[in-house]
Amino acid sequence: MDMNPWLNAMFQFAFFYPMVMAFFWMSGGLYYFFRRERKSRPRNDPPPMAEYPFASLLIPCHNESANLDDTLGAALAQRYPDFEVIAINDGSTDDTGTRLDALAALHPRLRVVHLDRNLGKANALRMGALAARSEYLVCIDGDAMLEEFAMHWMVWHLTSGPRVGAVTGNPRIRNRSTLLGRLQVAEFSSIIGMIKRAQRVYGRIFTVSGVIAAFRRTALHRIGYWADDMVTEDIDISWRLQLDHWDIRYEPNALCFILMPETLKGLWRQRLRWAQGGVEVLLRHGSSLFSWRKRRMWGVLLEYILSVLWAYTMLVIILLWAVGKFIPMPPSLYIDTLLPQWHGVILALVCLLQFASSLIIDRRYETHIGRNYFWVIWYPMAYWLISLFTTLVALPKTLLRRRGKRATWVSPDRGIR
Repeated sequence: MDMNPWLNAMFQFAFFYPMVMAFFWMSGGLYYFFRRERKSRPRNDPPPMAEYPFASLLIPCHNESANLDDTLGAALAQRYPDFEVIAINDGSTDDTGTRLDALAALHPRLRVVHLDRNLGKANALRMGALAARSEYLVCIDGDAMLEEFAMHWMVWHLTSGPRVGAVTGNPRIRNRSTLLGRLQVAEFSSIIGMIKRAQRVYGRIFTVSGVIAAFRRTALHRIGYWADDMVTEDIDISWRLQLDHWDIRYEPNALCFILMPETLKGLWRQRLRWAQGGVEVLLRHGSSLFSWRKRRMWGVLLEYILSVLWAYTMLVIILLWAVGKFIPMPPSLYIDTLLPQWHGVILALVCLLQFASSLIIDRRYETHIGRNYFWVIWYPMAYWLISLFTTLVALPKTLLRRRGKRATWVSPDRGIR
């Protein structure tokens, strides 16, 4: 008996969605590279500006004592003529506050804002923005290390047009001592970097990178700054800026070296938070997009809805396969195996093509990045499995979460030291 038409449609969607998205990202990413990056200025020679406006670098910190020397050392070493660094100590329970005060006494550019309790990253960024003396705000995490020309590249974008509300930079992985770390090197180049390039080409960016982003203060003021009740404030601020018709740009030359989880538990918690943030934004802002004036956000909205549908399609397929192992099923609903067959080989080849495309682009930023691609054979399975299960968990978790609850800091897994 032939397969049930609905089940056949689910299989077709489950197979074609990852492949179509891979080609979508590849085509957009390569177009962006050949059109905008390939002949652009070297990273260490950013475009000159008619004038160099004063800029503020905001660094929210919660229990960051172990990372302060690296993060602030790189921040204070920016090759930009006129800037300040504002570190916001958000209720740290270690010696972060004491160390920040000691560093501020040594560096005139550094100012410290102390908050007496943990109120979350969004609130810390808002307090830093209110304390800043500049219209242009560059924001990084407390464990991030900015490349020396990153601030110049970001501020250059913000000053290049009155409707540029934000710029997102190019995060790079610092810790590569484990398989998970090396897999994420491939992810940030062949998946995340490619997605941002493609989204920039086709319309709107789903999210700035919370670890490195720059904002125009006027744009932030118009939309009410960061929301303190969202799990991922970076996704929410990106959507609200674009719904208010501000432009968000991507600058791959603005490098920022970050620490990422190198344990499965840490990686799961991080990706679940990302997935939950996407669901929160969809629930809060999705209904407001159904107007012609906001049509440029439709592509981002459709891409995210399809990713959620794919996750639940895979769940139905897995459940039918599992039930069929214990209960007799009609032949039209019986699924013999979940192991990849010929279609799995095709998906693997498409993934390798995507990795090869990203290698063409990313060797501009890391000359020896190709050595990490030995490990990418494991990545397609890891990426899609993590995306699948975090999306499945995130939707009910978000629906059950109490509305208006403040999102406070939780110290993340930052790799094996």
